[in-house]
Amino acid sequence: MNELTARLMPHLMLAPIVLPMLSAALMLLLREERQRVKFALGLVSTVLGLGVAVLLMLWTDQAGAPVNLGVYMPGNWPMPFGISLALDRLTGMMLVLTYTVALASLIFSSARWHRAGMHFHSLFQFQLMGLSGAFLTADLFNLFVFFEIMLAASYGLLLHGSGRARIQAGLHYIAINLAASSLFLIGVSMLYGLTGTLNMADLARAIPQISSADRGLLHSAAAILGIAFLTKAAMWPLNFWLVPAYSAATAPVGAVFALMTKVGVYVVLRLWTLLFSSEAGSSALFGSTWLIVGGMLTMAFGGLGMLGSQRLTHIAGFAAILSSGTLLAATGFGQNALTAGLLYYLPSSTLAVSALFLIADVVDRWRVDDDAGEPYEDDEAPFLNAELLPTEGFNLDESEEVLIGRAIPAAAAFIGLSFMLATLVVTGLPPLSGFVGKFAMLSALLNPLGLGNSSGFQAGWAGWVLVALMIITGLLALLSLVRAGIRHFWATEEQNSPSLRVVEGLPIALLLACCVALTMRGGELMGYTQRAADALLAPDVYVRSVMGTQPEPSPAEKKARLEAGPEGAARAAAQASGAPIPAGIGDAGTTAGKEDSR
Repeated sequence: MNELTARLMPHLMLAPIVLPMLSAALMLLLREERQRVKFALGLVSTVLGLGVAVLLMLWTDQAGAPVNLGVYMPGNWPMPFGISLALDRLTGMMLVLTYTVALASLIFSSARWHRAGMHFHSLFQFQLMGLSGAFLTADLFNLFVFFEIMLAASYGLLLHGSGRARIQAGLHYIAINLAASSLFLIGVSMLYGLTGTLNMADLARAIPQISSADRGLLHSAAAILGIAFLTKAAMWPLNFWLVPAYSAATAPVGAVFALMTKVGVYVVLRLWTLLFSSEAGSSALFGSTWLIVGGMLTMAFGGLGMLGSQRLTHIAGFAAILSSGTLLAATGFGQNALTAGLLYYLPSSTLAVSALFLIADVVDRWRVDDDAGEPYEDDEAPFLNAELLPTEGFNLDESEEVLIGRAIPAAAAFIGLSFMLATLVVTGLPPLSGFVGKFAMLSALLNPLGLGNSSGFQAGWAGWVLVALMIITGLLALLSLVRAGIRHFWATEEQNSPSLRVVEGLPIALLLACCVALTMRGGELMGYTQRAADALLAPDVYVRSVMGTQPEPSPAEKKARLEAGPEGAARAAAQASGAPIPAGIGDAGTTAGKEDSR
């Protein structure tokens, strides 16, 4: 398999971008009534994209290769100009995570949500295109392009299904992200004015050479650019838009949106480790304190938000904020072992939050007796919703009947068990992957050199605060989810059994099965993330690989180089003097002439 991937490289790197782009273009040619055809086309494209992402991830981690970096120049322009794509272990992991969540969301949408509005499938594929491009691009200009493709598609997906709540949240979402895009352009323009390049590797090479007089301007540009990404990464206080938007979106869209915050985290992790590494001179580790403190505040906000929420969709939104804050705070330390732990925690928390959005949709429909309408719009009391309205005979303490041995409907049992597994991952309780990821980060904070090798090490105030916050926010998340579980699943016998289709249960099972697989293969994955972290925090290999890539010569250039060789020079000299051409010169051309004559 690796041989096949190596044969297709580097052109295979385009597939995660081109596949959703082509499928979306084909969908636009189909009439809106052809929903089944669109779904089938989107499903095939997403499955193929997931297969390609897995191949790329395996290629980046070949045995015996400390760093496997793929570089592709679609325009065949020399570095640092033109479009450039780069693939390493982190990029491969993010691509697999993206397509896994996308596949689950797409299957879930086929039950009913993809028919709630126009152009769902085409917007969904454009969203995948933007996400894949943001992970693969190696320059800031095209990062902005893919960023905008992703955001434009997310605008339409957020409004999918209509309703006052979605329109209100969508307008808010658009305003915030347009402001962030403006800051993105300002920061990129300032960086280009200082360095003369937008290629990430070239920026890493140019930043140590910035004069001390321009160092302050460089840091200002980086801060402005960072605000744009931290807004998307949901850092407090820039995350006030997230919960209303994510909770208003339809369930499959909310599950995909759980990836959106991770895009911001990915860009911060990529650019910060690349531009402000220990090799960046006087700019080394710039902004690390802001990342640590901001991440901690985000964790506290997310934990308190989960505790203060009762709607499952709101709890899932705050869980996404909590996960993002944990990742940002851990990024700021710049430690190899801690970075490896956060890279393990990233996919497991994303999968669990996405599953929680899907579970919330099934539970909400169960509580409103399968009402497909909009149950949360009440002009008389807009603060009330179907979950908070009192229901006659629904007091959990009034039932005195013995329920031991009573049959539980299969759908209710599946939803309850799925909710329990998602709770274990989100809160970081054993034995699932959330616990492994948090334990790895805690161990790295207290034992950065490994168990038994860090005697006398002091974690410092930041390390101890992060340790305390990870434990406390996990407890707050546990209290919130247990309370929600009791409210929704510990019901009286008068409550109807939920209706659950196979296409709704299958994606939930897929996401949670991935969390179980991450736990069972934890050792291999931790090794993978450790190698990815080592490569991130030693960016010289990335810089040399990208900047050392040469464009492929054209056929004319290849011919000229051939003729410019020793034999070509002898031929040219013989032709100029009128002497006979020496034997052996041009034998390839003679052979080719014989083959043509055949």
